[in-house]
Amino acid sequence: MELPGRLEDLLKQASGLLDEAATVIRDLGIAPHQNVRSIGEALAMISDVRTAIYQQYPDVKPDFLREPTQATMLGDLHPELFRMYGNQVVDWIASYLTDPERFPVLARVKPGEVRAALPASAPDDPEPLDRMLADFERLILPGMTHWNHPGFFAYFSISGSAPGILGELLCAALNVNAMLWRTSPAATELEEVVLDWLRKLLSLPAAFHGVIYDTASISTLCALAAAREAAGHDLREQGMAGRADVPRLRVYTSEQAHNSVDKAAIILGFGREGVRKIPTDDEFRMDPVALARAIAEDRAAGWQPVAVCATVGTTGTTSIDPVPAVADIAAREGLWLHVDAAYGGVAAIVPERREVLAGCDRADSIVVNPHKWLFTPIDCSVLFCRRPDVLKRAFTLVPSFLQTPEGGAVENYMDWGPQLGRRFRALKLWMVLRAFGRSGIEARLREHMRLGRLFASWVDADPDWERVAPVPFSTVVFRLRPGGWAANDPRLAGLNERLLEAVNASGEAFLSHVVLRGRYAIRLAIGNIRTEERHVQRAWEILRAEALRLGALPTHVAGGSTTVP
Repeated sequence: MELPGRLEDLLKQASGLLDEAATVIRDLGIAPHQNVRSIGEALAMISDVRTAIYQQYPDVKPDFLREPTQATMLGDLHPELFRMYGNQVVDWIASYLTDPERFPVLARVKPGEVRAALPASAPDDPEPLDRMLADFERLILPGMTHWNHPGFFAYFSISGSAPGILGELLCAALNVNAMLWRTSPAATELEEVVLDWLRKLLSLPAAFHGVIYDTASISTLCALAAAREAAGHDLREQGMAGRADVPRLRVYTSEQAHNSVDKAAIILGFGREGVRKIPTDDEFRMDPVALARAIAEDRAAGWQPVAVCATVGTTGTTSIDPVPAVADIAAREGLWLHVDAAYGGVAAIVPERREVLAGCDRADSIVVNPHKWLFTPIDCSVLFCRRPDVLKRAFTLVPSFLQTPEGGAVENYMDWGPQLGRRFRALKLWMVLRAFGRSGIEARLREHMRLGRLFASWVDADPDWERVAPVPFSTVVFRLRPGGWAANDPRLAGLNERLLEAVNASGEAFLSHVVLRGRYAIRLAIGNIRTEERHVQRAWEILRAEALRLGALPTHVAGGSTTVP
């Protein structure tokens, strides 16, 4: 046999032996992390050598690696082909996670640029995977905004951790539809168990039962669907249209609440007029006195109050509504209490921050998003419900083809929402919680909140900058307000908008904005698992440097340092 062919045989044998060795090491529990990592590096090296062989000696390439043809169109990719490219993809991901800072955080393409680079139609014939991976780097990657970048401070800074990414890979391989217990018993029972773990980490009472949806928008939709069901009038069967016996239904939430409440109201038939926005105090928290007054006014006007949506960590300012007082009103008025804790709820895992969920033990439903600040790849939103019977009553429909002999002895999560098909999202959350443990999660959340307070202290110490909201978690809302400029100076909005655009154009940091009572402000949200103090410091340096470049600061600052105080 020619040398290249012999080498290919040896490489294949080596790959098999290394795979077997990795399995044995894991089974024995002998220093698994270091050994398996070394084996992984060896496998990657073998893949690289094999690729080089095929490039130099194309005649020895096995049939399964040759260009696809019409004759090889049946079935899936050859397992060895998947193994080879799978190793390359995992190696690429590891490199990406090692140094995401080599990419600009915010994509630098113009609208339509990516579309123009792509073919107008799908290919007629099969294409090789190496060409696809090359096109991924050449065409797709430049158009990506990197949410896994440690300089991503916009919106709510999410991050997909390595254990969660591996969980997603396994989920895709299993390709489970977890609609019924029968369609994958482990998917259902793992979801039950891992959500009970999360409930305990949050110190919520055992009366709450959990379900995983995709995002908080769907969690809130389902919660309000349950609230509508609890309100009576047989709306599930008869609907709302054309019924003189059904009064107009009203939902209450803060003027700072997420617009998912409005969208849910539109879908459920309340309409946007069915959502009454309650004023907030100086710290952007719902005013309970105004809430009670609004409910009384609406009852007198013929409305039927149905639900109150409080928030723990509003989107604009991360403020915390006074949930205990809101819960008192909801209980007195017989209203469903839903709490949007999608962002801030996980802070309760940290012992000294348990108070952020004060009063939530009295809620009917609570949403917490592990994909926001619990290092789980998007999407993964958890709804905890104290009254799952009402939630299921709102959605359960079981045609004959979905009836199973297990009956009520098992949980069928298709009954908990509008979707029949359900991804196996519990797997990645299970892997994240196990990989970091309570102590690791606490440490990371605590550090993010420390960094938030640190950045806020730099803003507070500089007379040319102004913090415009409290910092209960790890998000800071602030603006550039040069000394001598009045708080209501109309130039401030344009100045801060230009500043934000300049900072985001740097490629090193990406921040977002909010308008609070007419004031344009900048938001810096810390929550990425890879963000360190140096990234927060660098964002502050860029902000100050760009403010100088815009000519907004006194000239004596221009000669000084832009490092942190």
